[in-house]
Amino acid sequence: MTDNDVAVVPVRPRSPDDDLNTSKPPSARTRRRTGNTIRSRERWAALSFMAPWLIGLAVITIGPMVYSFYLSFTDYSLGYGEWTGMENYRRMADDSRLAQSVKVTAIYTFVSVPLQLAMALLLAIVLDRGLRGMAFYRSVFYLPSLLGSSVAIAIMWRQIFGTEGLVNQFLALFGIEGQGWVSSPDTALGTLIILHVWTFGSPMIIFLAGLRQIPTMYYEAAKVDGAGPLRRFRSVTLPLLTPIIFFNLVLQVIQSFQSFTQAFIVSGGKGGPADSTLFLTLYLYDQGFTQFNMGYASAIAWLLLAIIAIFTALNFLMSKFWVFYGDND
Repeated sequence: MTDNDVAVVPVRPRSPDDDLNTSKPPSARTRRRTGNTIRSRERWAALSFMAPWLIGLAVITIGPMVYSFYLSFTDYSLGYGEWTGMENYRRMADDSRLAQSVKVTAIYTFVSVPLQLAMALLLAIVLDRGLRGMAFYRSVFYLPSLLGSSVAIAIMWRQIFGTEGLVNQFLALFGIEGQGWVSSPDTALGTLIILHVWTFGSPMIIFLAGLRQIPTMYYEAAKVDGAGPLRRFRSVTLPLLTPIIFFNLVLQVIQSFQSFTQAFIVSGGKGGPADSTLFLTLYLYDQGFTQFNMGYASAIAWLLLAIIAIFTALNFLMSKFWVFYGDND
């Protein structure tokens, strides 16, 4: 080959990989657009999974609440409603049965809830000792919470405390003459309180879970210092269990204010005898679905909501004085 000869280099055919190797990296704008597209798809996917719950919330919960708030300012009955403003709320001040229902509900709540929580805590401490067959006992003790609000249990309760019920039959063994416990104004509410205390299973399970979270080193240190069982319970168990007590307290107060089935079945739907079992929810039902005063019933429903909200807020405000959390100073 001479200097004037030209070298011929063979040309390789172009392949698609050459475009990938020589292409420029995507710009920041392109990356942002791609990221926004991915996030948008994820957002729509999340909303599609949440759609049934959101629709239910809007149609079953929020919609009826808004409509009932509107009805509370009307004289609505059997498809016809007339705007009356604050008349339903002014009517509450002169309604003696409403005042009685609030009184009955308050007594029921403030007596039954502490007794129920005390019973639940006591049994939780017993079961926390590691008894043989504890799973069976937990199931048995939890069963009343599943059945306590049912119609069947309410009917059974009316029979147990009736004139010929098991309670009077037991008292007859000792020569004590019984009475119609559910038909007496002095004792009818007490039978419902006992029924509520009997449904201690749910808070008991929560207490038992809380007891399992308390480190054993605290009890060991208390034993070394000479603390007895009662002192260990007062100085170790109760302070560390206060968040669980607070949680159960809030739940049970709300639930007791909303109690309805037991009083409806035991009293035959009238809140008797002599309005001694006239819960606020039962009076609401009577006004709305027996007297067809749906506007006034809606106002009572919002009164019930306000009462529950007030006591829940008070529980949260007072909790800072007695609830102990591990990160507190």
